Amino acid sequence: MIEVVGVKKAFGATVALDGVDLTAEAGRVIALLGPNGAGKTTLVRVLTTLLRPDEGWAKVAGFDVIKDAVSLRSCIGLAGQYAAVDEMLTGRENLELVGRLYHLDKVERRQRATEVLELFDLSDAADRQVKTYSGGMRRRLDVGASLVGRPPVLILDEPTTGLDPRSRLDLWQFIESLVNDGTTILLTTQYLEEADRLAHQVVVLDSGKVIAAGTSDQLKDQLGGDMVEARVEREDQFDAAVTIMSGLDDGAPQIDAPQRRISIPTRNGPKTLMTAARLLDEKGIELDDLALHRPSLDDVFLALTGHVAEQEVDPGVPTIPPSRRRTRGRTT
Repeated sequence: MIEVVGVKKAFGATVALDGVDLTAEAGRVIALLGPNGAGKTTLVRVLTTLLRPDEGWAKVAGFDVIKDAVSLRSCIGLAGQYAAVDEMLTGRENLELVGRLYHLDKVERRQRATEVLELFDLSDAADRQVKTYSGGMRRRLDVGASLVGRPPVLILDEPTTGLDPRSRLDLWQFIESLVNDGTTILLTTQYLEEADRLAHQVVVLDSGKVIAAGTSDQLKDQLGGDMVEARVEREDQFDAAVTIMSGLDDGAPQIDAPQRRISIPTRNGPKTLMTAARLLDEKGIELDDLALHRPSLDDVFLALTGHVAEQEVDPGVPTIPPSRRRTRGRTT
């Protein structure tokens, strides 16, 4: 359902995409991960016909993103990083407007608007102006608007940013139900547990290039074995803890300095954990936590990119406060 071959895009001297290749099968979730500036949002804009690639080609649902742009737009739903809804309209009016853009008749667009409002627990606020909504309500409305046309391909760029934990869980469950019904979803996210739960395939971008791809388990297996993780309480003891942990086992440590976290791969499991505890205690290193666990996507991400996950800012899009956004590129 999604094919990308050799796609390149630069903004002046800034290379956002540097020969990206990827594919996504029908009825599956593909997650794009990468540090800030990796090119995730730029790729989303290419796939949604909002940006022309400099080189390469891409197809979504069999339509070329350049040659068949008009036909393609009726087959996709898009929810961007920010809630792009009209504050002066009600929630229901926003959804019905999207239905008109999809050329739905009056009865059907009203029916679908009602379904989305119920799905995202917005029925009680359906006829209030969106300017009275909370940030989380606006986000739910925005994601819901991408579903009005029931597109076979749904592209979600940081969809759960700004949602409370309950709303995030509800959206995860809804995404899973869409996939079970055959929808193909491309997801960019800064929440690695989101990709771990939802994605059938994970693609890691860094500096505009694909540096790893596979299932979540396949990527974790690249680190080998379990991980011993130490979280140091005092900043002035962090360097000493890194030195101690670096001498354990035979794996290179993964260091997250802002979180004062040190992780090392190990095949000796409990033995390495006990050795780490003894050596750190002998040096008087104060710890918040010391544990043995299987590698997570956080560990994979840090090992591959040297960065922790964070929300991306697209170099090709000026930063506009959400309150000033009025239009969206979903269907126009």
